Amino acid sequence: MSLCPCQSGKPFADCCAPFLDDRQAPATAEQLMRSRFSAFRLGRWDYVLASWHPAHRPALDAEQLAAEQGDGGWERLQVFEARGEAQDEQGEVRFCAWYRDARGLHLHHERSRFLRWEGRWVYTEGDLLPAPRSEKIKPNAACPCGSGLKYKKCCARHPS
Repeated sequence: MSLCPCQSGKPFADCCAPFLDDRQAPATAEQLMRSRFSAFRLGRWDYVLASWHPAHRPALDAEQLAAEQGDGGWERLQVFEARGEAQDEQGEVRFCAWYRDARGLHLHHERSRFLRWEGRWVYTEGDLLPAPRSEKIKPNAACPCGSGLKYKKCCARHPS
């Protein structure tokens, strides 16, 4: 039983898998956000595109989106705030996600907006935010990649 890539602490099969496999629709904006993170991490580009509102979706297909991601990958997610329950029409999620590319580990802090469209939650757009002070990686802090090592002995030292 593997844990979900969205780091909810739940098994993947009981968390994001039903959404990615189109067996169930996310009931909240946070569930959609977490499932989109899992899709980015797992390379489920069709889901990423299908969960994007058509008016905001880039003019890319799944293959082009995969190529745009390159050799990098999403490693960790932390959700700070979420609005948008089952009865709501709009929602927002503020989160930090860590992305690794050839230059190292990067923090992505965003406030994402979601709408209910044709009965389902969809991502519209987001605002990039400055890194919160609490999320700036200190050398002696645990590495965000989850290795169990201190940041200075892990990703700060070996960026790729």
